Amino acid sequence: MQITRRTALAAGGATLVTACTQSPPVTPPATLAGCWSAKPPLPFAVQEIYPGRHNGRIHLAGGLLGEGGRVVGVSDRYIAYDPATGVSEPLKKLKFPTHHPQVVSCRGQLFLLGGFRTNPGEVNWKMTTSAEVYLDNTEDGWNGLRDAPVPHAESVATAIGDRIHIVGGRTPKGSANLAYADHADTDHHLVHDVVSNSWSYAAPALTRRNSAAGAMIDGQWHVAGGRHVVDGPSDAHEVYDPKEDKWRTAAPMPKGAGAGGNAAGALGGQLYVFGGEYFHDGGKVHAEVWRYDPKADAWHAATPMPTPRHGLGAVVIDDAIWLVGGAKKPSGSETSNAVERFTLAC
Repeated sequence: MQITRRTALAAGGATLVTACTQSPPVTPPATLAGCWSAKPPLPFAVQEIYPGRHNGRIHLAGGLLGEGGRVVGVSDRYIAYDPATGVSEPLKKLKFPTHHPQVVSCRGQLFLLGGFRTNPGEVNWKMTTSAEVYLDNTEDGWNGLRDAPVPHAESVATAIGDRIHIVGGRTPKGSANLAYADHADTDHHLVHDVVSNSWSYAAPALTRRNSAAGAMIDGQWHVAGGRHVVDGPSDAHEVYDPKEDKWRTAAPMPKGAGAGGNAAGALGGQLYVFGGEYFHDGGKVHAEVWRYDPKADAWHAATPMPTPRHGLGAVVIDDAIWLVGGAKKPSGSETSNAVERFTLAC
């Protein structure tokens, strides 16, 4: 069941050709920073996930499941991974198998937002407006909230105060909403107020793109990398000021470093961007890690990933960034259950 982004792009012909014309990634210099360590793996291989930190654990829901080097279905599993022990606790399953859902902790509760659903036995791209909160004392675990005003997926999300911000990604370009080609990049900036259970719009992003990654640094939301459906990988780096409700451009990632399926986290007041995929010259997954210094408005190389992946999740806990899941080859090939820890204290 290899119905993934790569096969969807191949069916689109012109889109794939455009993506393949992008420059290959730059080679980082020899001076690097950061240390890696392997940790107990997830109980299953999964990619296209956006996990979140909640009560000291890594919460992971949905995604694309892999076996035998290929995607075999859409996940309805929900687990909490304990960094201290490496043990994954299975929690109540999602109401529907979903890939690319955002898992965000806000005001002591865990929320599941957007993503793609599928028909039984297939891997479809039915983008949803769904919003749910996890309530452990209910029969099914998940309580439905007010739907978002538009379907959204492959976006970037963060909690700021009482609100969850969701920016970019893709949205249906017409009435069709089943296949990858039914959607286009968007600059939408949705805001869910978790107290009033209401939705609103904030200032749109400066560019339309999907599959980027981001993190908060000193009250500013940094969003970097990702890709365009038509124009391929993006090196764009934009910063949102929630007090002013304004976006600005910052130094772009090094030429060729941005890619779809990046993951990101902040340590020591700096942004770290990991992995991602591109389709140049047959396609490859990035091993490079890039560090952004806001004070210098400059990017520097960090120690490469031991297991290059895209569609993975990055979760910051204490003094480390935990990289979970993802795929080791472009699109759906070689989905991984790897868990690796990145820290600055070597």
